[in-house]
Formats: sequence, C-alpha cells, structure tokens
Amino acid sequence: MMIRSNCVRRATLFSSLTAAALGLLLQAAPAQAESGWSLLNMTQGVTEMSRRIYDLHMLIFWICVVIGVFVFGAMFWSIIFYRKSQGAVADTTIVHNTRVEIVWTAVPVIILIAMAVPAARTLVEIEDTTKTELTIKVTGFQWGWNYEYLDKGVTFFSRLDRKSDAARELGSGVDPNSVDHYLLNVDNALVVPVGTKVRLLVTGADVIHSWWVPAFGVKKDGIPGFVNEAWFNIDADKPGLYRGQCAELCGRDHGFMPIVVDARSKDEFQAWLTEKAAKQKQAAAGAESAPTASVPAAATGATGPRAIDGPASTTGATPQAASKVTLAAAAR
Repeated sequence: MMIRSNCVRRATLFSSLTAAALGLLLQAAPAQAESGWSLLNMTQGVTEMSRRIYDLHMLIFWICVVIGVFVFGAMFWSIIFYRKSQGAVADTTIVHNTRVEIVWTAVPVIILIAMAVPAARTLVEIEDTTKTELTIKVTGFQWGWNYEYLDKGVTFFSRLDRKSDAARELGSGVDPNSVDHYLLNVDNALVVPVGTKVRLLVTGADVIHSWWVPAFGVKKDGIPGFVNEAWFNIDADKPGLYRGQCAELCGRDHGFMPIVVDARSKDEFQAWLTEKAAKQKQAAAGAESAPTASVPAAATGATGPRAIDGPASTTGATPQAASKVTLAAAAR
C-alpha cells in the first residue's frame, strides 16, 4: 500500500510539473516573438496558403513539444525516483508484456493519423491550381529567370541587377554594404496583381532550378523536360516587393539567381501589362520589317549609304548576314 501511495504521489507530481512546463512555454511565446526569437521560425507570409502552411507547422511543432515533454519527463522521473540508491527493484513483468506493447504501438499510430489528416488537407490545397486568373510560365536557366505571361504577349528575362553583379566580383573595390538589397535585386521584377490567383508553370532550360519565395509559401522545382505547377494569391491589402532565390544548387552562379516579385493593385497591373505588351509588339514588328528593307540593297550590290545595315563590309557581307545584323540592332 505504501508503494502504491508513493507511486500515486509521484505521478501527481509529474503531471503537475508537466502542466507547469507547458504553461511556461505558452506564456514565453509572445516574449520570444518580441525579443527576436521569432526570426528562427517560419514566417506567416502574405498569402492565405502560406498562413495555412505556418499553422500546420506550428500544430505539428506543439504536438512534438508535448510528446518530448512526456517522453523526457518520464525518463528523468524514472531515473531520479527509481534509481538503485533509492531501493528500487526492477519490474521484470514488463518485459514482453502484450498489453504494454499494444499500447505503445497504438498510441503512436493514433498520433500519426491525427497529424496526417491536416497535413494531407493542406497538401491537396497546395496542389489545387483550378480557378486561376493569370498564368505565367517560369523558366530557370543558368543563371536567371524567364517569365512569359501566357496569352498576354509579354515575356522578359530577369537577372541579377548590375550593381550587385559588379560588387560581387573579386577585387571590384565596391563595398557590398553600399548596394541596396545586395544579391537580392534584379533588373526586371515579376509583376503580378494582388487579390488574384496566379498560376505558375515552372520548368528548367538546362539544369534543375527551384523558384522559391518564402512570403508566398511557394517553392517549386524547375526540371528540364517537365512542367511543375504552383500558385499563389497575395492578400489584396499587401502590395509591395517580395524577394526569393533559386533554392536548388544549379552550378557556379547558383547564389546569384534572386527573385523579385512586384505585387501591384489590379488596375496598376493591367496598365503595366498593356504598356509592356504594346512595347514588345512594336519591337517585334520593327524586327520583322527591318530585314525586308535591307535585303534589296544588299542583293543589288548598291554602293550608296546603308542607313539600315550600317557601313559596307570589306569582307563581302551576304544578304543573310545583313539581315542578322539588322535583327540584332532591332533587338538592342
């Protein structure tokens, strides 16, 4: 009876200590966030999906904390109160005890199932690319990105900005601290509207890349020969610049493949898209018409001024070569 009474008191003490420890952890959470410890955790992001991923992460984290408290608490409790110096005698009946083995198998299975249900629900929502309003093809290459707004007539390349590119060179004499957003800025940002479900078709042109923007909760590999899908919907009240990087080791300049997303209001985005499409259409029309004007002069062997093709070549340029020069000049 005395042994049972001691066991009951110790079990009660262990339960009280466990509850107190959990209470302290919950109370300390806001203090840690204010002191900067929250920087070690995931960010909630600016999309509904990124917040759901964050909530799932925190749910699994606290489940693991509770499991750890009980497991290590029971272990230390047994070590302290049931050591040999206290006169404890090993209980040999627990070896190969069928009931105990069923319990310690069933409990982890139940916990895993309870964790799998919200995780599976979130994964299904991450892969749901239906009802999208804008589709952008993202192609990773060594070392930059190409963005194509499908059915919109807009496509462009995005690379590391010139200032960061100059500062990263060995012996450049440029202080990286003097460059705004060093290695995290680009020459052409991806422009998207807020409050719009944007679908990404991600692929690679040479090796495997990974398009990753933490604030969106999006990280998708770009694999040559394959097209992966992702999506995001930025909160309508959170326009601004959001940055990311290539998250897959892709070669020498892997660390110099930043991503910048410029989130604008729907009206501002539509105005930008219309202007960009008009400029690219005009440039394409000029490139197509320029060779037509240059071919007759080259074909007839004219010796007069060559305003389109440039000065006459002393090596006897062919009409095809003149056309290529004209195309290159129009592209510039």
